[in-house]
Amino acid sequence: MSTNDTGLLAEAFFRDRYAIDQAAAADLLGIAMSRGGEHAELYFEHREGSNIVFEQQAVKTASRSTTQGVGIRVVLGDAIGYAYTEDLSRDATRRAADTAARIASRGTTAPPIDVMHFESANYYAPEASTLGVAPAGKVGLIRRADSAARAFDPSIARVDINFIDEMKHVMIVTSDGRIAGDVQPLVRFNVSCLSERNGNRQTARWGGGGRMGMSYFDTHSPEALAGEAARQSVVLQSAIDAPAGTFPVVLAAGDSGILLHEAIGHGLEADFNRKKTSNYSDAMGELVASPLCTVVDDGTIQDSRGSINIDDEGNAPGYNVLIEDGVLRGYIQDRISTRHFKVAPTGNGRRQSFKHYPMPRMTNTYMLAGQSAPDDIIRSVERGIYCVAFNGGQVNISNGDFVFSVTEGYMIEGGRITAPIKNVNLIGNGPDVLRKVTAVGSDFALSDGRWTCGKDGQSVPVGVGIPTTLISGITVGGTAM
Repeated sequence: MSTNDTGLLAEAFFRDRYAIDQAAAADLLGIAMSRGGEHAELYFEHREGSNIVFEQQAVKTASRSTTQGVGIRVVLGDAIGYAYTEDLSRDATRRAADTAARIASRGTTAPPIDVMHFESANYYAPEASTLGVAPAGKVGLIRRADSAARAFDPSIARVDINFIDEMKHVMIVTSDGRIAGDVQPLVRFNVSCLSERNGNRQTARWGGGGRMGMSYFDTHSPEALAGEAARQSVVLQSAIDAPAGTFPVVLAAGDSGILLHEAIGHGLEADFNRKKTSNYSDAMGELVASPLCTVVDDGTIQDSRGSINIDDEGNAPGYNVLIEDGVLRGYIQDRISTRHFKVAPTGNGRRQSFKHYPMPRMTNTYMLAGQSAPDDIIRSVERGIYCVAFNGGQVNISNGDFVFSVTEGYMIEGGRITAPIKNVNLIGNGPDVLRKVTAVGSDFALSDGRWTCGKDGQSVPVGVGIPTTLISGITVGGTAM
C-alpha cells in the first residue's frame, strides 16, 4: 500500500474550496449533537462527472455535471435524524445540522467535540482519473471501438458506445472524533452491438472499467471490449432455444459472480438480518452452503470498481469472510448493525450520495478458488448448461428465491460445450444453490468493472467474481424440451 494519504487530499480540497476545516466541522458536529444525539456524522461530497454517448458512428450527446453537498445524520437509539443541503456555506450547513438534531432529539446538551485525522488506505491512485482527458481523446477511443466492432462481422448493423467517468471527493467527520476523506476516480466503457441476418436481430453488451485512469485501456483495449460485445451478438445468431427443466449448471469464472452477489450477497447484509427478514437470520455458525464454498466481501482489491479507501461512515474497508467452508461466519455491516450485533465495523457502510443515508452494502463480493480443473468440471457433466454472461436478475431477500437472465450460455453434452442457447433464465434459491455446489474450479476471476448494485433506491459501484463452479441442479426456464 502506498503512503499517499487520499484523506489529506480530500481534507485539503474541502478546506481550500469551501473553508471547511476541522474547526468548522467540529462546530457542525456540536450543533448536530446539541439535542442529545448519541452519534453524529457529516458526509461532505463533491462529484464531477462526464458522459459521452456515441450512436451510429457519431457523438449523440456529451455532458458534464457537478454536484456537491453535505448529508448530516444524528443517531439516538432507534431514531435517526437525517438532513442534507447542496449549499456548503456556513449558515446552510448549520441549519442542516440543527434539522438533523431536532429529528433525533431528547433535549440534552453535548460537550465540544475535537476531531483528528484518520489515515485512509490507498487502493487506487487519486490522480488516476480520465475526467481531465480532453473529449477528443475519449472520442478517439470510442471510434477505435466502433471500427473494431463493425470489422468483426458483416452482420454488425449498429454499435452504441458510452464513455462514463467521474471524480468524487468525500470527507466524513464523526462525533467520536474522526475525520477521514477519499478521492475516488471511476471510469466505465460500455459497448452495445446489434447483429442482423435475414431479419433476425440479436443484441449483446459488454464493457468494463474501474477506479483508474487511461491506463485501464492499456490492458483492456477498446478493440477488445468492442470485439467481445460483437462476438456475443454474433453467437446469438446461431443459438438454439434453451431447454426447460432442471439441469446441472456450470457457472463460468468471472462474470457469473453476479449470481452470487444477488442471490446470496444481499441476504448477508446485516440490516436484513438485524430485522430478521433474511433467510440467513440467526444462522451464524451454521452450515449454510457446500463445504466447498468460501465467500468473502473485499473492499481492498487494487483499482477494482467496488473498492474503497474508506466507507461512507469513515471506516477502513476490509477483507471480510462471510461464509467459510460452507459455514456462516459474518455479515456485511454498517454502524447501526455493528452496534446491534456487538461486532467490529467491516467497512461496508455505503451510500449513493450525500442525499442518502448509509446502509450495509457489498464492495467486491466473490467466491474463493477451489481445487478442480475447469476442464474436468465440464467433462463431468453429461447434459447441462454452461453460463458465461448475465444480464442481472431479481431476488427475494426473505427466502433467497431468484430469477436470472443469461445473455451467453451453451449446452453441455457428453462432457463437451456444444450449441449456444438463447432465452435462458435460471430459477432457484440462493442458499439451496450454494448447498448444491459439487465442484469449484482453480480459475478464480474477478469480473471487469461493469456492475452497479441497487438497494432501497440507492446505487453504488460493486465488483463480483467466482471460479468455474458446478451446481448439481438449477431450474432452467427455456422453451425446448
